[in-house]
Amino acid sequence: MSFPGNRGWQASVRRGRPYRWRPLWLVLVPVTAILFQVYLPLFIRYFTYLELPLLVTVYFSLKRGRPAQGVLYGASIGLVQDSLSSNPLGMFGIVKTLVGYFSASVSLRFDVDNILVRFLLGLFFFFFHQFFYWVLARALLGQSLEFVIGQTLLFGLMNAAVAVPLFHLLDKLN
Repeated sequence: MSFPGNRGWQASVRRGRPYRWRPLWLVLVPVTAILFQVYLPLFIRYFTYLELPLLVTVYFSLKRGRPAQGVLYGASIGLVQDSLSSNPLGMFGIVKTLVGYFSASVSLRFDVDNILVRFLLGLFFFFFHQFFYWVLARALLGQSLEFVIGQTLLFGLMNAAVAVPLFHLLDKLN
């Protein structure tokens, strides 16, 4: 039986069982992603373009299917990432909050367990993340950053290609 108020619950049920994560994984996975984001590019320069905290935010928001939890999760990951980076505090927090909200909202409408959908969502949310970071940097900080669409699309494809196996790995951890 379906009630209008339980839409979030329906989205969090996958393959007949509720989606639940252990609290340890909800903390350990994003902290690991953030540490990779901060320290791995110091040794291998090409990992600068890989946005693991964003992919983790998208994954957990998609799987939860509740926009309020996506907002809290995105804000938490973004603020921790801001505190460990040289960016002004709150920039990643704001952008990842938006990503968490919209990715949780998308999961209410689409089957997010499909590989092609995961790839497209990884690409879309990377582009979304970069665009809104650019907008905020220009509007709030007065920075004149460039937004190169071709380069952003290329890095988005790379992140989407990483998102599919990463989401599969996180599915196995559940």
